[in-house]
Amino acid sequence: MIPLNALGRHVAPMRDDLARIAAEVIGSGFYVLGPGVADFERAFAAWCGLAEVVGVANGTDALELALKAVEVGPGDRVVVAPNAAMYGSSAVLACGAEPLFADVDAEGLMTLETLRAAVVGGGAPKAVIVTHLYGQLAAIDAIATWCAAQGIAVVEDCAQAHGALRGSRRAGAFGDIAAFSFYPTKNLGALGDGGAVGTRRPELAARVRQLRQYGWSAKYTNALPGGRNSRLDELQARFLLAMLPMLDGWNARRRAIARRYIAGIRHPDIRLPASAGDDYVAHLFVVRTPHREALSAHLKASGVQTDVHYPIPDHRQPCFGGRYDDVVLPRAEREAREVLTLPCFPELEEAEVDAVIEACNAFPGV
Repeated sequence: MIPLNALGRHVAPMRDDLARIAAEVIGSGFYVLGPGVADFERAFAAWCGLAEVVGVANGTDALELALKAVEVGPGDRVVVAPNAAMYGSSAVLACGAEPLFADVDAEGLMTLETLRAAVVGGGAPKAVIVTHLYGQLAAIDAIATWCAAQGIAVVEDCAQAHGALRGSRRAGAFGDIAAFSFYPTKNLGALGDGGAVGTRRPELAARVRQLRQYGWSAKYTNALPGGRNSRLDELQARFLLAMLPMLDGWNARRRAIARRYIAGIRHPDIRLPASAGDDYVAHLFVVRTPHREALSAHLKASGVQTDVHYPIPDHRQPCFGGRYDDVVLPRAEREAREVLTLPCFPELEEAEVDAVIEACNAFPGV
C-alpha cells in the first residue's frame, strides 16, 4: 500500500541527530521554555520574516491565543471558513466568541468576496481567521488590505502552509498575527505536539507570552485575563530547530510531486488543484470528484491510501445541535462531498508517484 504519509521514512535519516539532541536535553535540566525554545523562536521568526514567534503547546492553542492577543472575547464575532475541520471554529468558541461562516472558492479558500458576503448587514466582526488550506495561500493580500481599512484583525492560520511564498513574504507575514502547528504530519513537524504564534507586532507577541503562561505579569501574578498553560517543550523546540534548515528542500519536493500529479493525472472525473507555484507548499494534495467513494475504493484496490480532508463543514457539525441549519454555503458543502487526498510527502518515491498517477487514470468511473 502506498501510504498517505510515512513519518518513519521522514524521521529515519535524522534518527542519530535526534537521539543526540534528546540526550542533550535530558542532561541539560531544561525541559519547558528553556534556551532551545528561545533559539527556535528566533530562528523561525527570521525564516518567516516576522518580528517575533512565541512557542505554544499546539496549533489549536496558537489560534486561540492569537485571537485573544487581538482582544477577541465573549460576544465578539469572528469570520472563519467552514471547511477546515473545526480548528478555527474551536478556537473562536474557546474565546467565548461567535463563529461567522464565510463560503470558499473552488480551491477551498476564503476570498475577499466570500468574506464580504459573510459580514454584509451585520456590522464589522472583531477578527477573521484566514486559513491557508492544504498549503495554498489564500487571497491574503486583498483580505488584509480590506480588513485594515475596516478595523478588523486578521489572524492567519498557517498550520498547513509553513513557507508558502507570495512575492517576498511567507505565510504568516501578511496579517496582524499568525498561528502555526508543528503536529508531526505538518511540513515542519515535531515528534509530538507543538505550535507557535508569530507576528510583526511586538506588542501582540508580548501579550501571547503572557497568555501562554497563565496571563502572568510576574510569577504567580495573573494580570491578563484568558491566560492558559500552553508552553512549547524544550525537546520539541530543539527537534524543530534541527529540522528547520531542511524545510525549504522538503517543500520543494512536495511541490515537485504535486506538479507531477497535475501534469500526469488526466481523468475527466478528477479535478486537480489549479497550480503548484511558490504560494503552495503541498501539505496535502487534494483532488475533487463527484464519485469520491468509488474513486477511493478503486485507489485502495490499486494499493493507494487516501483520506478525506474534511468530510463535515463546521456549520453542519453535530456539536452545534442544528444551530446553523439555516446557513447555506454551497461551495464549502460541495467541498465536503467531493474532496479526496492523495499521497504527497517528501519521501514519496518516484515509482510510487507513477503508480498513483496510473491508478487515477485507470479509474473506470461510475
